[in-house]
Amino acid sequence: MTLEPSGLGPMGDVQLLAAMLRADREEVASYARVLSGALAQALPAGMVEIGYQRTVGDRLAHRPGRAVRLVVHGDNRDLELREGRGGGIEAELQQVVRGVVISRRGIGVDEWLQALAQDIARAAARDTAARQALQRLLHG
Repeated sequence: MTLEPSGLGPMGDVQLLAAMLRADREEVASYARVLSGALAQALPAGMVEIGYQRTVGDRLAHRPGRAVRLVVHGDNRDLELREGRGGGIEAELQQVVRGVVISRRGIGVDEWLQALAQDIARAAARDTAARQALQRLLHG
């Protein structure tokens, strides 16, 4: 991997990105806003999928609703965040082969963020536009 915008090397960039994402995020909607907003330029098209729950008021007002599920499609794995039954966030790592989920494992949000940062760093290493967007995000 050749991505080294922070001067910390590729793993330093992964740690920095994970720390940025970890800061003050307590609900799926917060992660959805970050991944569809600031990070959208750094991610290849179709990498992020957001599931919404819409009320009747949302439908009448033509609003998308509240984000309740977020899936990030990586290389041979998907990372899923969803609202937990009692509030909070549930995180899951899914192994994928040819588009089929072959295993699922519940993980902590910190581990999910670390895996997400690694997937984003890999995408940036493969794509010049993604690398430039990630550098702008990490360095203002």
